[in-house]
Amino acid sequence: MNSTFMGLEIGKRGLMAHAQGLNTVGHNLTNASTEGYSRQRVEFVTMEPLYAPHLNREHTPGQIGQGLLVGRIERVRDELLEGRIVAQQGGVGYWETRNKYMRMLEQIYNEPTEVSVRSQMDRFWDSWQELSLHPSESAPREAVLQRGKTLLDAVHEQYRRLSTTRDMLDEDIMIVTAQVNDLGRQVAKLNEEIVKVEAMGDRPNDLYDRRDLLVEKMGKLVPVTVDRRDPDEYMVHVNGQVFVQGKIARAFDLTTGAENEGHPNLIWKDTGDAAGVSGGSLGSLFELRDVDVRREIVSLDTMTLNFTDLVNEVHRSAYGLNGRTGVDFFTEHPRVNNVAGNYDRSGDGEYDSSYIYRMNGSNALAPQEQIGLAGTIRLSGAQGLVDIAYRPTDTVADLVRRINVSGSEVTARLSANGSLQLRATASATGADPDFVIRHVEDSGEFLAGYAGLLAASGAEGAYTWERADAVLALRAGGTDFAVAPIAHPSGWIEIAGEVKRDLNSIAAGMGMNGRPAELGDGSAALAIARLRTSAVMVGSEATFDDYFADAVARIGLEGERAGRMTETQSRIAKNLSVMRESISGVNIDEELANMIKFQHGYAASAKFIAHFDQMLDTIINRMGV
Repeated sequence: MNSTFMGLEIGKRGLMAHAQGLNTVGHNLTNASTEGYSRQRVEFVTMEPLYAPHLNREHTPGQIGQGLLVGRIERVRDELLEGRIVAQQGGVGYWETRNKYMRMLEQIYNEPTEVSVRSQMDRFWDSWQELSLHPSESAPREAVLQRGKTLLDAVHEQYRRLSTTRDMLDEDIMIVTAQVNDLGRQVAKLNEEIVKVEAMGDRPNDLYDRRDLLVEKMGKLVPVTVDRRDPDEYMVHVNGQVFVQGKIARAFDLTTGAENEGHPNLIWKDTGDAAGVSGGSLGSLFELRDVDVRREIVSLDTMTLNFTDLVNEVHRSAYGLNGRTGVDFFTEHPRVNNVAGNYDRSGDGEYDSSYIYRMNGSNALAPQEQIGLAGTIRLSGAQGLVDIAYRPTDTVADLVRRINVSGSEVTARLSANGSLQLRATASATGADPDFVIRHVEDSGEFLAGYAGLLAASGAEGAYTWERADAVLALRAGGTDFAVAPIAHPSGWIEIAGEVKRDLNSIAAGMGMNGRPAELGDGSAALAIARLRTSAVMVGSEATFDDYFADAVARIGLEGERAGRMTETQSRIAKNLSVMRESISGVNIDEELANMIKFQHGYAASAKFIAHFDQMLDTIINRMGV
């Protein structure tokens, strides 16, 4: 039969349950501004009835209830929405980081201000134009020298700022990597605490919120996915690799080496394997450093090297007022001291490679002349060898154009004397050295007999950089070649010392039959001035003007794209956050309404106990003998 005091127990449970409801409301209200907090709700359940159906019991009209219990305190959370928000954070972090650095790159180019490299180069070409009109005077030569110095100062400054930006990216990479590792350790520690609490039958809602907040912050730094299938081992994946598993957290590390110019690369600390990160702030930093900023440095190096090499090519063949010829206007520092370009790449003390930047054929070619030959030229490219086929009806200009649009890392042009000139571009991946021709081969006779570049056709006559004395594959007695320069010429190119010491060494005219130029001959200065608009193949661009137009447009468009994508990703993230706030956020009005409800419930339970106490008092103290 029922206990006489069962009513008191029912009332007590009501008091305790509604008190817990009031405490939960208070917890929600005080954490309304806490980052990552999800509002909590008390779920009431009825106490198990006095008689269960499967137990022996008295015959009663129905199960006798025993009041109210707090079933659980549940946090209001949409897991699917949370996963979407974490994934979105990666896009926000990626584009915010990219937008910041793109703005810095735009400032470096300073277009179209008067201090930009382009403005200084325009003045440099103008000074040579002026010298061609007054080749016997000293003032135009002084202008050529001073504007050359100003131009190189601008080039050096642009290289320094690009290099500094790359160093800043290295510092940010180290900082973000440390942040990711620290967040991983915190998540693993929380996992351990959560499992202990869950083992006791409790729900650590506040710990859940803290863990979710940490994962969301991590998602902004690296691409993150969460696996909750095993309740005892909450897992976090980065780019598909396990980063946190239960209470175990892996870590990233940075390693430096000769590759990538000593810039740190990301690896897994426990295995030493490369850790590719393609999203988030960290992925954006690596992409900016190894793709965008490297591309701008390589582009500047390419322009500088082509510019100085072409000016020197004309200047060497011309005469100054002092009658001297063979003088370079700009300094050229080869990467290796060996005149044949031989280099010990493996470091075993033996030459095993050839570093050649430029090679010229010995025969003069007419651009519109048909080749009359058929074959396939093979040149080194970013993804292996690139084949360029030619037919008898092709002209020399057609084949030169075909080489330049083939995607190989070699460009072609006809020099001033009509010879075919091949020049190396920068390596697309950075795995190979910049400005080194790695392979030249022709199955036919164009490069061998027609252009006078290779000594023989076919694979046996191919030039390949992976051997010493590779220049022996070039045609003897006429093929001119140049050794590859020291890395990053835009950082060290200077006016030649002889030119700075003696203005009369600046060449303005071409000689004839070994005799110095006439006093009023300005043909060499005019030839240099014409380089401004000549199709000289500055990397993938035809002219220097094309190079500057492409560089400015590229940075401007990339910056515009980064700005728009940052705004788009931020708006998407904001909309998702607003949606989450409507579900999980603390609504003050709603909490106050719940407070009143629980207060009335508590008061009703208390009133019930008071009435039941009066009844018991009547039974116990007023009934009897």
